[in-house]
Amino acid sequence: MSFENVDPEIIRGLKEMGITEPTEIQGKSIPLILEGKEVIGGSKTGSGKTAAFGIPIIQLLQPQQGLQALILAPTRELAVQISNEMKKFSKYKQLSIATVYGGVGYSQQLDEMDDAEIVVATPGRMLDHLQQGNVDLSKIKIFTLDEADKMVEMGFIEDVEKILSQTPANRQILLFGATISYEIEQLKKRYMLNPVSVEAERYVEEEFLKQYYCDLRPQEKFSFLVNLLKTENSEKVIIFCSTRTTVELIAHNLKKQGLKNAMIHGKLTQNKRLRVIDEFNNGNTTILIASAVAARGLDIKDVTHVINYDLAADPQEYVHRVGRTARAGEKGKAVTLLSDKDYQTFNQVLDRYHNLVIEEMAKGDFPRLGFDTRIERQPGSFSGRNFRSRTRPYSGMGNGYRGQSSYGKRYARSA
Repeated sequence: MSFENVDPEIIRGLKEMGITEPTEIQGKSIPLILEGKEVIGGSKTGSGKTAAFGIPIIQLLQPQQGLQALILAPTRELAVQISNEMKKFSKYKQLSIATVYGGVGYSQQLDEMDDAEIVVATPGRMLDHLQQGNVDLSKIKIFTLDEADKMVEMGFIEDVEKILSQTPANRQILLFGATISYEIEQLKKRYMLNPVSVEAERYVEEEFLKQYYCDLRPQEKFSFLVNLLKTENSEKVIIFCSTRTTVELIAHNLKKQGLKNAMIHGKLTQNKRLRVIDEFNNGNTTILIASAVAARGLDIKDVTHVINYDLAADPQEYVHRVGRTARAGEKGKAVTLLSDKDYQTFNQVLDRYHNLVIEEMAKGDFPRLGFDTRIERQPGSFSGRNFRSRTRPYSGMGNGYRGQSSYGKRYARSA
């Protein structure tokens, strides 16, 4: 498979990035978009969705003809990542790309938008610019919604519709995400003309990603985690937690155990979050503790292990989390630590995603460690104030042990 009908200038930029053949989602989406079709695309994390819509957008636009394409992303990090990738794809095309998100000043964004053919934006900040008359969407040819399902989950769908209403009726709409919710289905019915649905493999193949779970009491989780980090042959590890407080507690206590780490969550400033990601990608930090913000779309490379310290309420989040490893043909390992409060979500994961093979990991013996529940908030949060968090020992991550559950065991599959 090759990039058929793609301009040589774009292919040249792709080759410099080491991309010579399209992924499945790219191979299916790019020809349709170049034909002017409206496309709804879905595939797993790390499958190359940005290039799937980015390459044809770049090819279809004309330099110095004003703003012609708008790409909306649910988070600042994803907007920055998309913009950076688009700039690489268009290196040999004379196109300007502006990145627009909240939490920073307006002046630089205004200057960038004045010259841009493409704007990559978060919905809230784009709506702000529209309401202030800072941007004109009347010449938009292509409107793209990336991580459309996440937009719904984060409550952005009304903002998206307000923005969409300011674009021409004949613009081409592209929707990319993991699932099509009721709200996205309504968006499709109201605004899209004969859209084509494109799906690629949604899950990492079993031969590349090995998935495990371990039944633990809440008060055992941290000790087991430390033992896992010290005994696994890992290079880069992301530890996912369901709340910001848990992220901060785990980061603090791992440092007390001599395990250098960094953390990322939604309350850190934009500059801090981007700096943390750069440090992790560069190998200066090999353990990253993250809330759900890092599960979607972020440009995080070469992750060998994903550990779910606990599970988010949404079972779909599990797939996005484990999709951070075993990317681009590399092997990876995902381990989920289960206590009482996690079993309901874990059951839902297994019920919804029948192709997942998650094996039981033996708990074994490991040293029991203390856990400090009093921490100071690290610099870089929006509040800028120190705080102390007092939780019951080991229970900031659970509701207390009420007897070992067998939910996970009944789904166990031998290796």
